[in-house]
Amino acid sequence: MNLTVVGILVGTILAFAALIFHFWGFLLVALFMTIGAFVGRVADGKLDLRSVRDALAGRRSSS
Repeated sequence: MNLTVVGILVGTILAFAALIFHFWGFLLVALFMTIGAFVGRVADGKLDLRSVRDALAGRRSSS
């Protein structure tokens, strides 16, 4: 599945959330999708939590 298809699926899910649950439901679905993506990247090993923590603490840059 390429990124275009993933983008279309995410857009469709958010559009249905906006139609069904109105504004606050839309925000809640978007928040949960963001959290899920973050957890998925950590589980895949593509995101190092120590680097994120250090960048947020100002110890070193995120790049």
